[in-house]
Amino acid sequence: MQVTTLEVRVRYAETDQMGVVYYANYLIWFELGRVEVLRGLGLSYHTLEVDHKCILPVVEATCRYRAPARYDDVILIEARPSMLRGSVLKFAYRILRKNTGDAEPVLLAEGETVHVVCDRDFNRKPLPSQYVEALKALMA
Repeated sequence: MQVTTLEVRVRYAETDQMGVVYYANYLIWFELGRVEVLRGLGLSYHTLEVDHKCILPVVEATCRYRAPARYDDVILIEARPSMLRGSVLKFAYRILRKNTGDAEPVLLAEGETVHVVCDRDFNRKPLPSQYVEALKALMA
């Protein structure tokens, strides 16, 4: 199973008064990873929404926090599709702190999002075939 990895530096605006990343920002990082998975396949959310009239609302999100991220940390966002069944799509994520030198990255959080492919009226519809084929190839 292939993983898409994105490197991001924690911005000051993403932290609270303690200098720790505010918990909801991890969900934003999950979204960044999800978008990069599609982009890496030569696909895009924009095309999905405009040309195929599909939206992917999040119907469930989980995040387990393991260690804090702090201002100016370099983090790695790992994202991968983990399940595709009918109009339901699930992505898995890991957020890691990139360390200097040869030290292994530290796991900060891991989670999942579940999406249902819908039209703009929130009626379920199938994911276009080129998205299905590309995502299934990543999950093989």
